[in-house]
Amino acid sequence: MKILFIGSRLYDDLDWYVKSKGIESVLTESNEDAINLDLPDQVFIVPRGMDGPKQVALMQNVDAIVPLIGIDPPLIDVAHMKEEVEKDYGIPVIAAGVRAVELTSNKIKTKGFYTEIGVTTPKYQILNSPDELDLELPVVLKQGEGQGGKDIKVAKTIEDVEEYFKEFNQALCEEFIEGAEISIEVLGYDGQYVALPPIYKGETTLEGTHPLNKTKTGPCMVEGLDNNLVQHTAYKVAKNLDSDGIFEMDFMYSRKNNQLYAIEVNTRPNGTRYLTTATCGVNSLCELVNMAIGEFSLADISDKLQYNYSTEIPVGDYNGPKANEPIKSFENNDFVVHGPQGYQRVTAKADSKDELEKLVDKLT
Repeated sequence: MKILFIGSRLYDDLDWYVKSKGIESVLTESNEDAINLDLPDQVFIVPRGMDGPKQVALMQNVDAIVPLIGIDPPLIDVAHMKEEVEKDYGIPVIAAGVRAVELTSNKIKTKGFYTEIGVTTPKYQILNSPDELDLELPVVLKQGEGQGGKDIKVAKTIEDVEEYFKEFNQALCEEFIEGAEISIEVLGYDGQYVALPPIYKGETTLEGTHPLNKTKTGPCMVEGLDNNLVQHTAYKVAKNLDSDGIFEMDFMYSRKNNQLYAIEVNTRPNGTRYLTTATCGVNSLCELVNMAIGEFSLADISDKLQYNYSTEIPVGDYNGPKANEPIKSFENNDFVVHGPQGYQRVTAKADSKDELEKLVDKLT
């Protein structure tokens, strides 16, 4: 079995799994100085875009293609390549299709999609000037495209709104929901979908604290919230997107209104994947490989499920005990260190809250 992986930044997260399966790995990357280029069996440096990876896939006669792209802009090119390669050459590409990417990469289109399928989302309006504001302050101002908190502002006053419009001509304006931030991964392939346990990402703040600066925990345990509702809603969204790969969804839960609100969807690997793996034993990146080799099934996911307590803590630079090989896997570890120097995080798991607390004390 030979698989082409597109992009090297995330490849070390699953290199151990690829080798354990006896898969021949081919990787394309546009940056000759990128990390992890020493890990695959073959590496091809190609121009940006999807034409290079497509040509390598055909030249190498690969059995499947797994894009490992963690940013939004290239996703539509990946989606178009997927449709062409699957139709013309019969090579499966484990990624979202054009319709799913178009609906999820633009926050305004995502809002319309939620309304269409009957999923509750915060009240919103498209704002072309501060004078048009109809929602009560505070509000959240966003651009249609962007990720990782980019171009998002919590506006507490009309002056904050006016300040935002010094940089932008238009904004997606949402009501500010006070409550719990929740993420959940859904895996989907060939019409099969499974929602993994929800992750608690902290509370919303008027300061707009970046997610990387928050401590996260799994499974989500928020008073008043039924995790089955989160999983059912996430499953409904993924089912209606009708595509393949990883779907990471963000929700807000308002205790005041006892209401779950859908915020956005990402059709790519995401930042909570370590915490999800620690919590339930299912590694979403490894499942992309399983989709590629025909070993993905709901029964297999069910057999893998574990029930752990986990947490993810920002540490800056990690100086604790060394992890066992493979260091990016929970197979032989109860913790994983990830992220670049200066911005590292530790994700740890244990059988109980008490054991998790002791482990965190040892690691930090």
